Amino acid sequence: MIGAAWNLLLGVAWVVLTGDFSGRNLLAGLAFGYLVLALIQPQVPALAGYAQRLPRLIRFVGFFFKELLLANLKVAFDVVTPPWYMRPGVIAMPLKARSEFEIALVANLISLTPGTLSLDVSDDRRVLYIHAMFLDDEAELRRNLAELERRALELFH
Repeated sequence: MIGAAWNLLLGVAWVVLTGDFSGRNLLAGLAFGYLVLALIQPQVPALAGYAQRLPRLIRFVGFFFKELLLANLKVAFDVVTPPWYMRPGVIAMPLKARSEFEIALVANLISLTPGTLSLDVSDDRRVLYIHAMFLDDEAELRRNLAELERRALELFH
């Protein structure tokens, strides 16, 4: 969080010093600030791991959009074809996420994906109950959801 605050501060300083208050110039300032923080990261312990977060975030967004597109196509195909292929069911997925924020993030990412819906979290916060529209292969669904959770949690560690 300290790295993001410093990056924003450097970006705003760039805008003020150049005198160009456009969005494009702010993005340039944020990019230059990111590069500066990446260069000084080894000398400043508070910035440990900051430079690796942006590439992880970009990979996660690409992964999630791909999964979102595939899920949309699967649900759309099932809706427009006369014989329905869906086999709905509920599964219990063990969670690796521990904090309230991490659990909420994983549950919301699952609910955003068409064909899956987070229903509830167990009282001990170790199991997430999920309704799936296509429960043909439960093991594959569990693998896909575990991969989504792993990649989401990777953003914060």
